[in-house]
Amino acid sequence: MSKFSTIDIVVFVIYFIVVTGYGIWVYRLKKHKGVSDSKDFFLAEGSLTWWAIGASLIASNISAEQFIGMSGNGFVVGIAVAAYEWVAAIALIIVAVWFIPVYLKNKIFTMPQFLETRYNETVSLIMAIFWLFLYVFVNLTSILYLGALAIDNIAGGGYFHLIIIVMALFALIITLGGMKVIGFTDVIQVLVLIIGGLATTYIALTLVSEQFGLGKDVWGGVTAMMKDAPDHFKMIIEKPKPGATQGEINKYLMLPGIAMYFAGQWIVNLNYWGCNQYITQRALGADLKTARTGILFAGFLKLGMPVIVMLPGIAAYVLYKNGGIQNEMAPGGHFNADNAYSAILGFLPTGLKGLSLAALTAAIVASLAGKANSISTIFTLDIYKKYINKEAGEKKLVIIGRLTILAAMVLSILLTWKDLLGIGGEGGFTFIQKYTGFISPGIFAMFLLGMFWKRTTGPAAIAGILTGFGMSVLFNNYAPALFGNETFLYTAYPNGKGGYEIPFLICMGLSFLFTMIVMVLISLRGPKVNPKAFVLDTSMFRVAPSTMALIVVTLLVIAALYVRFW
Repeated sequence: MSKFSTIDIVVFVIYFIVVTGYGIWVYRLKKHKGVSDSKDFFLAEGSLTWWAIGASLIASNISAEQFIGMSGNGFVVGIAVAAYEWVAAIALIIVAVWFIPVYLKNKIFTMPQFLETRYNETVSLIMAIFWLFLYVFVNLTSILYLGALAIDNIAGGGYFHLIIIVMALFALIITLGGMKVIGFTDVIQVLVLIIGGLATTYIALTLVSEQFGLGKDVWGGVTAMMKDAPDHFKMIIEKPKPGATQGEINKYLMLPGIAMYFAGQWIVNLNYWGCNQYITQRALGADLKTARTGILFAGFLKLGMPVIVMLPGIAAYVLYKNGGIQNEMAPGGHFNADNAYSAILGFLPTGLKGLSLAALTAAIVASLAGKANSISTIFTLDIYKKYINKEAGEKKLVIIGRLTILAAMVLSILLTWKDLLGIGGEGGFTFIQKYTGFISPGIFAMFLLGMFWKRTTGPAAIAGILTGFGMSVLFNNYAPALFGNETFLYTAYPNGKGGYEIPFLICMGLSFLFTMIVMVLISLRGPKVNPKAFVLDTSMFRVAPSTMALIVVTLLVIAALYVRFW
């Protein structure tokens, strides 16, 4: 893998200067106008356009775990992993049409505020503290660790700690300006992300094409991949039959066929896009039309994300299978599917390598900035303002918000420096899914029933949190041993260590089902209409013809993709 040339470094430095310079300009412009209240700092109230909201959603979502982890999954499984992106597009439609109107109608600015307004202060405080720990110790830390590790591998190693510091400082420059700076700089980040990602995909496809003697033909590379690895172009992973290899079993455990579309896939996406401060914060300061259009725009962009984050992984698989990138996939003699993306980057020509590095950095920094701002928002508005200093003025809240961002970033650096949480031991993508997936069923059930069922009560919400977590632990860790392997034969297979395992997405579906049952039963013992229930005006859910047209186009494209690769 060749090192970065002077031109590559120049391209990357230009990207850095443009983004930071634009962020500073937006901040100074806002400061010149005298805007410094907390709602503007945390929500950019009324100032983000629909295209800025949509771009910011994508920039915050796509990070190192997508570029590195999803490319690695593409190497192992193939196009089936695109389900995460295409189901996300449908989830964004659901959020835009049904979730966001409820938030905006009830003037919700944070997710803990939603829980207090709908349930009670106890539920709000429990989840505010939990989200702070989750965002700092799992999300922020893993994004920084994975990002530094990926860039260090591309640069040839030896720069891991320096990269941590540089990325954290880069994110701080953007984040300390508030949500408006984050939102508008994310527009540039997304442009760099898409252009750089497409450049990497282009090179990957031409490498495959050349290996099969077809010249530098992009479509020839696609055709060659489909012929050489047909199993990598199937959306549904079939259940392994008796005598299946461990590789086939692992694929099904990762993406359990058609069953995942009736279970965890929807919970993962609807919880992430609709009940997550990190994501919804971009739209909570806008009016309904702007917020809805921005979210739908993000959903439309989601359709093409697999081309950038998954297709290079399949190309790497075909190249590796045919002896093309053996050393790149196993640097130092240690093979790892997560090396797929960096293996392709090594073949980029001068200039494009710097652009692709900028794209990866843009994805990482945008996610760091968005996560840090969410941590700051929850702590300042839901902890500090309510329990520490109830009389704090607007200027004081903004100062506390900035100090919280700084503290969160410093803590994540310390945790990342020596990998104190063991992120590298089990893989960053797995690390994130493992620790967020245990609580997703309970949180999503609590939000879903809280929005759309008037009888849902506060005690039911607390029971939902506990039941969702308890059921997740049960089905992930103990169910096969408790009930016998034969009971779960249709989903449980040897995990390589002599035990049995239920596919993770199936566990989420089962946990969600039992959580919903418990919450409904407890709520039925309460009043027929909870006095804290939201008043739903059906007119909120109506969409304009132009909006409906965008929704229809998105759904038709998804349907066509599934029909093509079923």
